[in-house]
Amino acid sequence: MRRLLVLTAIASGLGCAVAQASDIPQLRLMAITELKANQGGHFVTAAEINGRSIEVLVDTGATVVALSYEDATHAGLRPGTLDFDVPVSTANGIARAARVKIDQIAIDGIEVEDVEGLVLPEGALRGTLLGMSFLSRLSSFKVEDGVLYLRD
Repeated sequence: MRRLLVLTAIASGLGCAVAQASDIPQLRLMAITELKANQGGHFVTAAEINGRSIEVLVDTGATVVALSYEDATHAGLRPGTLDFDVPVSTANGIARAARVKIDQIAIDGIEVEDVEGLVLPEGALRGTLLGMSFLSRLSSFKVEDGVLYLRD
């Protein structure tokens, strides 16, 4: 995984003057990261979900971030208190998931807040899928020559 930080600023005016805090140009920090595909062609990486490190599979075919019951517990989402009332289709058939709002997901400097997600019942999903509710909030993402590029 490689990270590149790009700093951009808009400068205004020439000359020398005492600046007020409101006169200082706004800076925007942009993060870009690369994920290399594993031997099976999948993009698997560690993500910080609510400040906890969780291994995720990046899945552009998943509408939302889908967390296993176990990963949801690790991320502090308290799945035992959730209502599992959303029907979802899994590899093992139809299951009922619970809607959650994930405070923050970060991958190597790429951060997204207030991400829609689903928690699957215990045993219904192994691992966590990082779906479009995260990816669509980025400035861009693309796959090229076995590398997934993420930019916030």
